[in-house]
Amino acid sequence: MEHKQTLDVIIIGGSYAGLSAAMALGRALRQVLIIDSGKPCNRQTPHSHNFLTQDGATPAAIAALGREQVLAYPTVQLKQGKVVNAVQKDNAFVVTTETGEQFTAAKLLLATGVQDIMPPIPGFAECWGISVLHCPYCHGYEVKNTPTGVLANGEMAFEFSRMIRHWTKQLTLFTNGPAALKDEQMAQLKDWNVPVQEQPVANIIHEKGYLQTIQLQDGSAHPLTALYTRPATPQQDIVQSLGCTLTENGYVVIDDFQQTTVPGVYAAGDNTTMFRAVSVAVAAGTKAGAMMNKTLIEEGR
Repeated sequence: MEHKQTLDVIIIGGSYAGLSAAMALGRALRQVLIIDSGKPCNRQTPHSHNFLTQDGATPAAIAALGREQVLAYPTVQLKQGKVVNAVQKDNAFVVTTETGEQFTAAKLLLATGVQDIMPPIPGFAECWGISVLHCPYCHGYEVKNTPTGVLANGEMAFEFSRMIRHWTKQLTLFTNGPAALKDEQMAQLKDWNVPVQEQPVANIIHEKGYLQTIQLQDGSAHPLTALYTRPATPQQDIVQSLGCTLTENGYVVIDDFQQTTVPGVYAAGDNTTMFRAVSVAVAAGTKAGAMMNKTLIEEGR
C-alpha cells in the first residue's frame, strides 16, 4: 500500500541516532517517519556506560525514554517494520517495507547501524554484549583488573592488546589459529607478560552470558571474566542498494553535514564510525537532523 503524502524525512532505524535526529527534526516542525525493526545491536547488553546522565542505565530504558520524548512532537511518527527497498523517484525517496507498504520523503536518513557477524564459536553469541565485549570505554571499568582475553589476530590483535592492558594486566591474547604478528610484536607482548594462545577456540563456557572459561581445541581451559573482540560488521543491505560509497573499512562515507555520497541521503550512528557508543550516536543524530532541516530550508521546503 502506497502512502501518497510526501514526508520531509524518513529515518530508517529507530535507535539512538535515529531518535536523536527525529527529535531535532520534530523541533524544527518537520514531518518525520521513523521505521524501526525493533532489533538493536545492543539488545543483550545489561548496562550502557560513558553517556552523561545515563551512566549505568539499560540500553532498553534509554531507548524507551527516547521514544517517549521524541513522539511527544506531533509531526514525528514511529512505525515498526523492516525496510527492504529504497529508491529515488521524482526528487524524492520511496521506501518499501517488508509488508509492502510504501512511504515517500524528500530526504532519507540511514540510522541502520551495522550487523554483528558472530564467529561459529559455541557460547559466543550468548555472551555478546555481556561479557564478550567490543569497547573498553563502554565496558572496561566494570571488568578492570580481572582475567581478560583479547580474541584477534594480526595488527589489530597487537593494538587491541596494548589498549586493553590499560584496564587490566591479567591479559591473554587468543589468536584462534597461528599468530600473524611480527617478531617485534611478539617480543613486546612477552615483555608485557601477555601470553599468546594460538590454538583455535573450541568453546566459551558461560553462565547466562557471563563468561567463565574459554576452552581451546587442545583441551586447555582459561578462566576469564571478559573477552574483547571485534566481529565483522557489514552494512545493512539497504545501504548497499542505495549505492552509498563506503570507506576501506566498510563504513558509510559522510561529509561534515552527515550527508552520504548519494544526494539527499544522510547517515548517522554505527554505520559511519568504528566508535560504537550511545553518546556518539546521539550526537551524530542531532547533527544529521539539524543539517537535513537546513538543507530543506535552502531548497524552499
